[in-house]
Amino acid sequence: MKKLIVTVFVLTVVFTGLYAQSEQNPEQTGVVTAQQKLKEISVSKMEDAGFWYGVFPADNGIMEIRSFPGGPLEKEAIPDEEANGIAEPDENVVGAKVSFYRRGVIDFTLKPIRPLPIEGITKTISVWVAGRNSNHRMELLVTDHFGNDAVIPMGKLNFSGWKKLTVTIPPNIIQRNYHYADRMGISIVGFNIKCDIDETYGRYYVYFDDIRAVTDLFAEESRDTDDMMDAW
Repeated sequence: MKKLIVTVFVLTVVFTGLYAQSEQNPEQTGVVTAQQKLKEISVSKMEDAGFWYGVFPADNGIMEIRSFPGGPLEKEAIPDEEANGIAEPDENVVGAKVSFYRRGVIDFTLKPIRPLPIEGITKTISVWVAGRNSNHRMELLVTDHFGNDAVIPMGKLNFSGWKKLTVTIPPNIIQRNYHYADRMGISIVGFNIKCDIDETYGRYYVYFDDIRAVTDLFAEESRDTDDMMDAW
């Protein structure tokens, strides 16, 4: 009987200790978790078509790029830009016109003359698009600091008027390597349109405006100012 009482007592003490260890202190919540500083930033307001070019096979048709005044009425200003008095021109959009020679499995791409880098660790990327209610599909083309390319689907362009297309950057795209503190994030290298074969005739128009990103700038803003740059 005494052995049974001692055994029960020991088990009670053990389970009480385990419960106490697993119970978290509310005041310490978040202390050991990763810190983030998320901000919405402007990547490109797409004001000048001279900074963009089209990629389209010459035997499939002709592609033209132009700037036009206008933009989506629902577009809102970035709070940090207003607070800091940043007033960049934002009056134009970039338009692409494709004239098809024949039906077929066709892609065309809109690319910046140089990749558009995004500071920090990118969470989402958005762009306003006027897709002219087609079944074509749009893809986001990105690359990292080590030259690894990735394609992220953005969805169909089957809507009328302007629409803000937003994609989340998947975790399989490595944006940071702890060996290289000065190499992080991704760059936008273009938008690819995969045409629906039933709609590859006549002319197709599509317009783009205001590329933005929500990015984590914690690592950028907490970096030591006296650290060395591995750029030699």
